[in-house]
Amino acid sequence: MLLAGCGSDDETEAPAACIAPARDYLAALEAAPEPVLLGGSTPISDCLVADQDPAELGQVGEEMISAATQLNAEARRDPAGEATTQLGYLVGAAQQGAAESGGTEGGGIHTDLLRRLDSAARFSKGGKPLPASFERAFGEGYAAGQDGG
Repeated sequence: MLLAGCGSDDETEAPAACIAPARDYLAALEAAPEPVLLGGSTPISDCLVADQDPAELGQVGEEMISAATQLNAEARRDPAGEATTQLGYLVGAAQQGAAESGGTEGGGIHTDLLRRLDSAARFSKGGKPLPASFERAFGEGYAAGQDGG
């Protein structure tokens, strides 16, 4: 499968940098809350495109959720730490990309991914509320992801 590069007019394929393992997402997210670029040039929001192929969306989504799960484990150990900010950035950028592509309208193609991503990001053993320090750090990252992700 050929993947579109940045700036492609093809609205159905994500840039090649988006088809990366979770470790690449995690490495890029270390820059958060500053702009995060996959492969040095691709915002996470560009990974969710209109009319995206379900197989590609599944692959991108699997890696995003894996990254979110790993960040959540770190964030539960240090709720005010960098991992929490990175986690918020990931969720904010993904939501921004889905909104820009129209992938959340009327139960669009990105709705399930966003729900699963948010569940992985906000997981808490026993369903206990996450502390205020988590919400502050997550919110900082989320706002940055929405703005530049």
